[in-house]
Amino acid sequence: MPSIVRTWFNVSVLIVTYFSPAILSTGRLNVLLIISDDLRPTIGCYGDPMVKSPNIDQLASKSNVFHNAFAQQAVCGPSRTSFLTSRRPDTTRLYDFNSYWRVHAGNYTTLPQYFKSRGYTTMSVGKVFHPGIASNHSDDYPYSWSVPPYHPPSFAYEKRKVCKGDDGKLHVNLLCPVNVTEMPMKTLPDMENTEEAVRLLKSAKETDSPFFLAVGYYKPHIPFRIPQEFLELYPLENVTLAPDPDVPGGLPPVAYNPWTDIRKREDVQSLNVSFPYGPVPKEFQRRIRQHYFAAVTYVDAQVGRLLSALDDLGLANDTMVVFTSDHGWSLGEHGEWAKYSNFDVATRVPLIVHVPGLTSAPHKLGERSFPYIDVFRHSDQQFTLGRAVRDVVELVDLFPTVSELAGLKPPPPCPPSSFGDSDLPLLADIRVMGYSIRSCDYRYTLWVTFDPASFRANMTDVHAGELYLLQDDPGQDRNVYDGGGGEHGRLLAKLDGHLHWTSTLRQHLLYFNSGSKVKGMF
Repeated sequence: MPSIVRTWFNVSVLIVTYFSPAILSTGRLNVLLIISDDLRPTIGCYGDPMVKSPNIDQLASKSNVFHNAFAQQAVCGPSRTSFLTSRRPDTTRLYDFNSYWRVHAGNYTTLPQYFKSRGYTTMSVGKVFHPGIASNHSDDYPYSWSVPPYHPPSFAYEKRKVCKGDDGKLHVNLLCPVNVTEMPMKTLPDMENTEEAVRLLKSAKETDSPFFLAVGYYKPHIPFRIPQEFLELYPLENVTLAPDPDVPGGLPPVAYNPWTDIRKREDVQSLNVSFPYGPVPKEFQRRIRQHYFAAVTYVDAQVGRLLSALDDLGLANDTMVVFTSDHGWSLGEHGEWAKYSNFDVATRVPLIVHVPGLTSAPHKLGERSFPYIDVFRHSDQQFTLGRAVRDVVELVDLFPTVSELAGLKPPPPCPPSSFGDSDLPLLADIRVMGYSIRSCDYRYTLWVTFDPASFRANMTDVHAGELYLLQDDPGQDRNVYDGGGGEHGRLLAKLDGHLHWTSTLRQHLLYFNSGSKVKGMF
C-alpha cells in the first residue's frame, strides 16, 4: 500500500533559510550524500535512548538536524525518484517500482545530473536510485552519473538461504545475524559499499573537479543480515515492545498495511501469524526490534568509517555531508511491521546536513572532524547536538537546498504542469488514493477514488478519512475523523475545503498521497 507524504509548507525555501546566506557564495563544495534504507529517526541524536549511533551523532553535532523531515512516500522507489528529481510522485507517476520517469512522466533532471552538468564528477555506490525498471535498469546511468554505478557483488546473496536457524539449517529468514567469515565472499554488501566509496574518494582527491558522491546503504532494510556481534549491544531482556502496539481505533481498513514483506520470510511463516492483523508473538516482536536496532548500529559503523576517510584524505573542510533515508519502518506501532503506511513511523526520516564553515567551524591543521568511533569500545560517548530544527520539512526539497548550499545556482522551480505527452504507466490495480495534510498539529487523510486510466483522483468521492490531533495524540493512535462537531468539526470543515480544491491542492499544498490495491474493500 504505497503512501506519499506531503505537508503544506513550501519547504524548498524553508530548508535553505536555516543556513546563513554568507556562506552560499564562497565557492563550490564537494557533496557526500549518504542514504540509509528504511531508517526511521531511531538514532541517538534524535533522542532515542536505546540505539547506539555514535558516528552519526558526531556528524549531527556539527550539523543542522531536522527533527520533522518527511519522505514523499513510504516506499523505496517512489521516494528516491521523488527526492532525486525534486518532483512529487503525482508528477513522476511512480507509486510502485514499475515505471521509469523519463518514459512515463518527463525527462526530468536529477540531483546528481544537475551537479554533473555543472562540472562535478558524480558517482553512485550501493542503493541510491531504486534498481530495476524504476531507474531504467541502469541507476539512470549515464544521465546522472559520470561513471557506472557500483553495486556490491555480495548483495546477490541477500535473499538466499544464508541464515542459520535454530535447527542448524540455512533459511531465508527475517532475522539473520551472521558470522561474516562464513558468508559467501566473506563480506556483506554495506561493508563493500564503504570500501568502494573510500576508493572513489581517493580517486576524486587526485582530480581537479569537485565531486558528488552518493552512497546508499542497504540496512536496516530487511532481511536483517548483519554481523552477529552487533546483537550483543542489545540484550534481549533490555528491548521493550512498541508503546502503542494496537491498531488505532477507527482506522479505515484501507489505511492498514498487513506487512506482507516480512510474512514471506521462513522464520515468520513458522509463527503462523493470522492475516491481516496478527499479532506477532511478543518474544518475536522483541527480537525484530533487537535486530533493527543492531542493524542501525551496523550502518553507523559504516558511516563512521566513511566519514573518517574524509579526514584521512584531507577532504572534510571542502565536503558537504547530507545523511538521510528514503522513509521509515514500523516496529510494532499500530500493529504494523513494515513501511507503506502514512503513520509518522513510516514517513518521518532523519535529515542531517553538515556544511563545513557554516554548521561548524573548519577544523584546524592536525585536527579531525570525524574520527572513527568504535561502538564496541566507546558505546556511551555523548555529543552536544548541533542546531535542532523542529519545523516540518520534506525530502522533495533536498535538490534545490543541496545545490544552493554547495555553491551552485538552484535549479528553476517546476512548472505547474509538466506532464507533456508521455505515456501513462499501467496502474490498473490502484483504485483508491489517500491524500493527506501533515502539519505540526495534525495529520489529516482522505481516501478517495482514483482513476488509473486518466491518472486522476476524484476528491469528491471519499471512501474514508483519518484525523489525528498530535498535541493529545502524538503517536497517532486515535482516529477522530468521525468524532462529530465542536472543534473537530470546524477543523474538518476547514481541511475539507483545502482538499476538495484539487487544483489548489496540487499547486499549493505539499501532501500525503497513498495508492492502494483494493480488492472488494469498498
